[in-house]
Amino acid sequence: MADAAARQLQYEYKANSNLVLQADVRLIERRSRDEATGEVMSLVGKLDGTRMGDRFMRSRPDKAEERKAKRQKRDEAQYDFARMKGATLLSEGVDEMVGIVYRPKTQETRQTYEVLLSFIQEALGDQPRDILCGAADEVLSVLKNDRLKEREKKKETESLLGGLADERFALLVNLGKKITDFGAKEEVAVAEENIDEAYGINVQFGESDGEEDDNENTFGEISENEDEEEGEEAKDDAAIRSENLAALEEQRKSKETSLHPLDIDAYWLQRRLSKIYDDAIVSQSKAAEVLKVLKDAGDDRECENLLVLLLGYDCFDFIKLLKKHRQMISYCTELASSQSDSDRKRIRDAMNDDPNLAKILRQLDTGKVDDDKMNGSESQAARAARKREADAHEGTEGKGGQVEGSRVLLDLEDLIFSQGSHFMSSKRCQLPEGSFRKQRKGYEEVHVPALKPKPFAADEKLVPIEDLPKYAQPAFKDFKTLNRIQSRLHAAALGSDDNLLLCAPTGAGKTNVALLTMMREIGKHINADGTINADEFKIIYIAPMRSLVQEMVGNFGKRLQSYNLTVSELTGDHQLTREQINATQVIVCTPEKWDIITRKGGDKTFTQLVRLIIIDEIHLLHDERGPVLEALVARTIRNCNTIQEEVRIIGLSATLPNYQDVATFLRVEPKTGLFYFDNSFRPVSLEQQYIGVTEKKAMKRFQVMNEIVYEKVMEHAGRNQVLVFVHSRKETGKTARAIRDMCLEKDSLGQFLREGSASMEVLRTEAEQVKNGELKDLLPYGFAIHHAGMSRVDRTLVEDLFADRHIQVLISTATLAWGVNLPAHTVIIKGTQVYNPEKGRWVELSALDVLQMLGRAGRPQYDTKGEGILITNHSELQYYLSLLNQQLPIESQMVSKLPDMLNAEIVLGTIQNMDDAVNWLGFTYLYIRMLRSSSMYGVAPEQLGEDPRLRRHRADLIHTAAQLLERSGLLKYDRKTGAFHTTELGRIASHYYCTHQTMATYNQLLKPTLSEIELFRYD
Repeated sequence: MADAAARQLQYEYKANSNLVLQADVRLIERRSRDEATGEVMSLVGKLDGTRMGDRFMRSRPDKAEERKAKRQKRDEAQYDFARMKGATLLSEGVDEMVGIVYRPKTQETRQTYEVLLSFIQEALGDQPRDILCGAADEVLSVLKNDRLKEREKKKETESLLGGLADERFALLVNLGKKITDFGAKEEVAVAEENIDEAYGINVQFGESDGEEDDNENTFGEISENEDEEEGEEAKDDAAIRSENLAALEEQRKSKETSLHPLDIDAYWLQRRLSKIYDDAIVSQSKAAEVLKVLKDAGDDRECENLLVLLLGYDCFDFIKLLKKHRQMISYCTELASSQSDSDRKRIRDAMNDDPNLAKILRQLDTGKVDDDKMNGSESQAARAARKREADAHEGTEGKGGQVEGSRVLLDLEDLIFSQGSHFMSSKRCQLPEGSFRKQRKGYEEVHVPALKPKPFAADEKLVPIEDLPKYAQPAFKDFKTLNRIQSRLHAAALGSDDNLLLCAPTGAGKTNVALLTMMREIGKHINADGTINADEFKIIYIAPMRSLVQEMVGNFGKRLQSYNLTVSELTGDHQLTREQINATQVIVCTPEKWDIITRKGGDKTFTQLVRLIIIDEIHLLHDERGPVLEALVARTIRNCNTIQEEVRIIGLSATLPNYQDVATFLRVEPKTGLFYFDNSFRPVSLEQQYIGVTEKKAMKRFQVMNEIVYEKVMEHAGRNQVLVFVHSRKETGKTARAIRDMCLEKDSLGQFLREGSASMEVLRTEAEQVKNGELKDLLPYGFAIHHAGMSRVDRTLVEDLFADRHIQVLISTATLAWGVNLPAHTVIIKGTQVYNPEKGRWVELSALDVLQMLGRAGRPQYDTKGEGILITNHSELQYYLSLLNQQLPIESQMVSKLPDMLNAEIVLGTIQNMDDAVNWLGFTYLYIRMLRSSSMYGVAPEQLGEDPRLRRHRADLIHTAAQLLERSGLLKYDRKTGAFHTTELGRIASHYYCTHQTMATYNQLLKPTLSEIELFRYD
């Protein structure tokens, strides 16, 4: 017991508390130094290489991602469809998609393809992309043809691109080898696929309500519009917007099956069939067969069956259209194709005998649609929307600056003419008597004879300069008499202060008429001692081109030198200080420059001294720059009404069909101030040829154009000088060498210059002094080139040699059309497409350029008539025929610039509310054309009947424009009172000529926290 008790005691705390036991470390597991012990410890220095939040990730639910992908796909499809709406072959991207076979499918072949296109561009010069791509197709088909030997491949390639050195051809072969996805089977598939891409398909994606209501945009960002648009106004706008969208959709569906007789010309059917059949010969023969079926089929069922057998089931929609408008298509095509007056009379008599055909004939003559059609589905939804809106606001009356009635948001994009200055409101062109057509292989010719000069009337005579007031005679010291047109106008120009509109052909002496009106104003400020009070008046001469401005400054400066008056240029290239403007009496400027000056209210000190404004080339109203002229005229006339001081406005224009509308816009008295002269008053009558190339392949069109130029040049070889206009500097040399090489090949160079003649010796001598290599090579053959890239010495030499009739064929850019008076017997315009840097694509020549170029045809000293030849694509033939035969009506392009023009007037202070803005619209050319052609500008006939002055429609236009300005941050718009209040952004946009879209982009993307790198990311 004692032993057990002792053993027990030795384990008590008192017995062993001071004992240290040695542990056997071999039996103990080692712990890590960083093992957690549960104690608080610092992490300093232990988190190197990581930061808090480095592995942060945000994820979305799978359904949200799927919805976003669907929405993005839908938006892209809708964007593509909207982009192609109203598209023509001039629209962006479309011209590059038609008729092109090869499409690279990988990144590597795409890069190689771009290098190949650059190679071809070096060989062919500056050409539209469809020509380069067409040439690439031809080259690749040659290089990929294994049956051809290397020498044959080179020969075929040189026939397309011209001479190639062995090194260049080897490079081309290597590029061809790198393109591995060029194949016949794939070409067809790609071509068919691109038809859909080019012309668009209205694909509608079915989505749930949840997807439609989602506020996320295509970039996954939350839209803030819902938060910004609050209250009842936002709900009303949303309802109106949805109704308008429904109306637009309904209108679009009705347009698919609608057809107007004016749309149908002699080649309408052939153009529609060319979209189905690539071969022009096939589409032409099919068109003839379709016409025969439409005419001979017994009833609609038989007609439909025969058309299905002829065209196939794939064309069923087109067949439905043909069946629905069977008589219209048959008779209108026959009428348009008739060559003689007797044939036309016979067809018209047959149509008059049938009541249904008589309706079609009435539409052809008046240009209006049937009442039944006009009151149909096209405007029903829009009228319903207006009616519901009016019912909701019944009893509302205008108060303050608001206009009575309810407002409707319009779709301005739908009211804009998508073709811009190329828009043709008249679909039919009646050619002068004696005109005829010729069908050639690859192209069609239309010949328009020269008009005979009209004989003098019994009491008509030329006014001698001696009969003018003595103070006006020094300005005309180089003339003995005024010409025929000037003689008719001198009394109105020099004897009254009424506004004038002169429509006359190019070269008819409109500049002297402008000078006569200047003399009228100068005469008011001459003292008894002959001195002029130069600080009492200013004259503004507005010209569309800087080169024309410089020409006018030189002309007026020389002729007004004896009056000690200062003439100055005001353009983007030549600025004037305030002191210089005050010291100048005659300012020659571009429309945009004068618009900028008159927009700023602080510059009224000298703008109030303006007593005469002369607008040259006022048919520019039809151009995309036309809204600037509308703004200037409206601003001037309203300002005259406000300050009760008259400013005389003179309009100078080429001949145009609706000159009465332009006269009304300028406030011209028709009996005393309107003067119209047709082409029979041209100093040298003009014989015209219009050539439309019918080839489908772009490269083939390019080759045919060169052949046509050669043929037309050879028709005048050795007899008349020829001036050929092309549209790039490189193309001058390319075309000149192409004509010369064809002459060498066919041994026809001797027809231009005879061996040993004086001209040949002169040209050989002068060629040794020339710096330009291409010109030095061409001069000995009687050919020359002229463009702005040449030295001044070379250009002057070419002008002198051509004026002295040593040079037989001169290839030039538009530099000789503007500013340099160098006429030729024959003028050829080779192609009508010119590169527009602003749009980044090739566009059709403006009407201004074409008129100016053909104005160089015929030399008054030598020729009794000149010849103008225009070569273009067949699809553009109708436009240029209408333009140059006074059958292209001048339309207003103002809707496209309406928000920016409204903002400028609000900033200036001339518009303060809705009522002011509606009255301002009444001074524009848009208002005149809306009254004349209401349906073309989106005004229903019944709307015009209820509101003859279109006050409500004008208010709707202003309301829509104000909404756009408000969303862009340029304006504060009070919808109840109609008041407008400008913002700082609005003032900046007006003074610096920025559009509301540009300002909205700046406002959205520019932030105070942006770094320089982030700033440069926005392009």
